[in-house]
Amino acid sequence: MRATGAAAIASSLTPAGPIVLDCVKLHLSAAGGAAENFTVTINSETADVYDTVLFSQDMTTVTDIFWQPDRPIPIVNSDVVDFAYANGNTRTYGLEVIYRLET
Repeated sequence: MRATGAAAIASSLTPAGPIVLDCVKLHLSAAGGAAENFTVTINSETADVYDTVLFSQDMTTVTDIFWQPDRPIPIVNSDVVDFAYANGNTRTYGLEVIYRLET
């Protein structure tokens, strides 16, 4: 999955079946410059009480993120993975998510 722009990041990965999340890459054209977090969250299909923030990073001084979980993360039950960042300073971004189908 890839996304780019210069506004807020509000992207979702909605798999058609079970997947395994391998890594997330994010590049900003310049450091974020504001105390805003980039987050990766499992939005549970079951109920909101099961939503889980997998990763959160303050982007104030950050231009690049490469997040690879210690172990791949299975995404099941029609759960959606949300990627969010307010991007108040309108940095141009490139977001790439690497995952694989679970058989």
